[in-house]
Amino acid sequence: MTFLLLLLAILPSILAIIYIYWRDRYEKEPVLYLSICFLFGVVSTYPAIKMEEFGIRDLGIIHDHSDPFMTFTFSFAVIAFSEEFVKFIFLRYYIFKRECFNEPMDGIVYSVMISMGFAMLENILYVVVRTSDFDLALQTGLLRMFTAVPAHTIFAIIMGYYVGLSKFAPSKNNHYLLYGLMGAVALHGLYDFFVFMRLGIALIAFTLIGGLIAAWFLLRKHTTISPYKHE
Repeated sequence: MTFLLLLLAILPSILAIIYIYWRDRYEKEPVLYLSICFLFGVVSTYPAIKMEEFGIRDLGIIHDHSDPFMTFTFSFAVIAFSEEFVKFIFLRYYIFKRECFNEPMDGIVYSVMISMGFAMLENILYVVVRTSDFDLALQTGLLRMFTAVPAHTIFAIIMGYYVGLSKFAPSKNNHYLLYGLMGAVALHGLYDFFVFMRLGIALIAFTLIGGLIAAWFLLRKHTTISPYKHE
């Protein structure tokens, strides 16, 4: 039973990684750096949890569906910012300066690798570690397969798109890095706000569908402008 739940927790992130690796058609990234970024994503869950605990315990920011303003603050400032910020730090200050980061698409690829490391461990915590009832854990795993993990993939694509633009912008004094971080935080916060306010699966689906359309467009755009496309 535990093996089945573990497989359910891991599989969505693996599928997202395979898809993004396939979409990187013209110049594949070194497996070593992909693996390091994935491990960075796993490690980033710890500082994210600590930042969230600070917001909850020390600042007293919690989610309460009867208080939209508090829930909005919790969704954006505590959850979304904490999680996206730690992913951004690893993306910006480790892989961004490497020689293997040599086309705009790489921003998306490495961003997704980091995010899937994060999402996989988060999934394991929710599905395997924190839920003792098998039926409830199974339901949680299936629900997160179609909501939380795709959402993390979308946030990563948005962040990675702008980080890729920043790397190859004519002027290094650009705002693309900020756009990437804030774009991921904004969509992540909106998604969590819908969840915490119990606004219904339709609104969550709207966020995901809109995000998937945007992610597809951004992937297509970076693939089109790859300098390796015609080699």
